[in-house]
Amino acid sequence: MALKARALYDFNSENPGEISVKENEIVTLYSEQDIEGWFEGANSKGDKGLFPASYVEIVKNDTASAAVVNNNNSSTSGHAPQGSRYANVSTGGFDASYQPPNKVESSSSPGYPGFSPPGQASQHNVYPDTSQGSEDDWYDDWDDSSTVADEPPVGVARDFDVPSKYRVSSVPRGGAQQAKSSATVGKNLNRFSTFVKSGGEAFVLGEAAGDVKDWDRLCVVMGQYGPQWQDNPYPFACTIDDPTKQTKFKGMKSYISYKLTPTHTQTQVNRRYKHFDWLYARLVEKFPVISVPHIPEKQATGRFEEDFISKRRKGLIWWMDHMTSHPVLSKCDVFQHFLTCNSTDEKAWKLGKRKAEKDEMVGANFFLTISTPVAPMDLQEVEIKIDGFKTFTKRMDEGSMQLNVTVSEFARKQISGFKKEYQRVGQSFKILSQAFELDQQPYSVGLNRAISITGDAYEAIGDYFAEQPSKDLDPIMDLLALYQGHLANYPDIIHVQKGALTKVKESQKHVEEAKMEAPQAEGIKERCNIISFATMAEIQHFHQIRVRDFKTQMQQYLQQQIGFFQKVTGKLEEALQKYDDA
Repeated sequence: MALKARALYDFNSENPGEISVKENEIVTLYSEQDIEGWFEGANSKGDKGLFPASYVEIVKNDTASAAVVNNNNSSTSGHAPQGSRYANVSTGGFDASYQPPNKVESSSSPGYPGFSPPGQASQHNVYPDTSQGSEDDWYDDWDDSSTVADEPPVGVARDFDVPSKYRVSSVPRGGAQQAKSSATVGKNLNRFSTFVKSGGEAFVLGEAAGDVKDWDRLCVVMGQYGPQWQDNPYPFACTIDDPTKQTKFKGMKSYISYKLTPTHTQTQVNRRYKHFDWLYARLVEKFPVISVPHIPEKQATGRFEEDFISKRRKGLIWWMDHMTSHPVLSKCDVFQHFLTCNSTDEKAWKLGKRKAEKDEMVGANFFLTISTPVAPMDLQEVEIKIDGFKTFTKRMDEGSMQLNVTVSEFARKQISGFKKEYQRVGQSFKILSQAFELDQQPYSVGLNRAISITGDAYEAIGDYFAEQPSKDLDPIMDLLALYQGHLANYPDIIHVQKGALTKVKESQKHVEEAKMEAPQAEGIKERCNIISFATMAEIQHFHQIRVRDFKTQMQQYLQQQIGFFQKVTGKLEEALQKYDDA
């Protein structure tokens, strides 16, 4: 029987991952174990998310007589309980003097499964990872349809789908510890927050510690237009050709293999979609403030149809172009392993795969790898620029969706409506020509033939319209799909920087109130500066490739349009010439 609880107070959600509940509302709990003072469950409307554990009481046998769970000195008078997120707004939801207990958690990023404490390598990933399979899966029976389409990237916990046995609360069920003499910057209560999951919070609060190797270092430099990633000194490209259907287990399993040829090695390797999927998951886990381009979506049916294979290959080509164009992604070890490991060398693949999955420079430790210019950025100016970029991405997303809908509808009309209309006109001309032939006058022959050819011309033009979208409109839609993936990434990237900036403001307030030493606050500011440099560098790269891609694609589109109408004009001119000869 599902575990139920009754709400003692009204709670209005204000953050992603939270849900609202009303006083006396019956809610469903996914576990009696709270997550740092928060329960996970569903309200009566079916909304799933987090709500304060101190706002509800467990209902036993459909009665409301059970004791209040995790309610630290709270009452049922209708006021928010002491220790709730409203108790002290300035510290992110709880008393500024609260110090979390020193407790070792086993997860892959602060607050979610798989995190290891700073300085320790993650020994295992407790969250089931259906996208990567086992170490021996290079030749296994894992085909494209064996992964769930909406499964989260490796190492990223879904908001409401973490098995309860893996959840670890860092706050004991009895309230906070005794107050300390000095304040600290509060931690975010929502442990599913992107700022927390990315490791940004742990890094800003100085909890990250790791041995950064020279080859792990990422450099942000000052360019003509502001911070930018240091260029890859050895740029390269990679082609994706010849998608081929292959089988194994005596034909029982089938899959599509793509031939990849990087220009810096000129050595061909074969990769399946599942390998792209595995790589994408590794990259998302490793680079929280870099927009990793989305790979084409999974598809359970029709995977071997020619149109689908062609469309997927085009999507992978766009993806690969953005990967090789990125100064950071193009150089990272896991991507190079993906491009260069011999397809038949199973041992080498396993070693590289295992190394990537045990990478310590993820989460909070990733930010340790970033080197920035000596002069710090003006964080107030950064905030203004970030807000401007946030507005820009929202408008670009709206414009992209509008253009995609319009172009898609236009293509549909060309393929069906325009083709039919032109063919109908052509057939009408031919019917008129056939009627004229009944007069059997010698001087009518030329005219009759010219009208019939005009009908043929219009039928051919109808075919031109049906064929044209694949040459000019489809590439635009492919480009828009890729950029809609990028635009979907940026809210989380911006959230990490905004979270860091909030911690700076909190620390500055504590210094003013003599609750925190200035050097401690300065350390928080310096670490926020690193995140800000990386975020601004990523924004700069986005704008550069955006201008490059849209300029190139619009030029190609207009060239195709000009060629199309020249082709139509040529066909009409041929028909016109026949009347001169009539």
